[in-house]
Amino acid sequence: MELEQLRHAMETRPVIDQAKGVLMAAYSLSPEDAWKILVTVSQHSNTKLNAVAEEIVASTQEGVVDGRLRTMIEAALKQLRSG
Repeated sequence: MELEQLRHAMETRPVIDQAKGVLMAAYSLSPEDAWKILVTVSQHSNTKLNAVAEEIVASTQEGVVDGRLRTMIEAALKQLRSG
């Protein structure tokens, strides 16, 4: 079980790091704040963190973040900045 979790983490880590980079560049965030945004969006949308990260990374190729995801990111940013 532990080995399987480690394997999964190694497979998903690159896209999560890429998504953090996108958020850092797009919203002038620190790595820690970009991580908090990913986690918040994941939790509030009941979507796996990796899936959120994949959507964000895919949006860089499409040139736009879809409305639902953009709204959730902006809400998480507002929450982060207010307290």
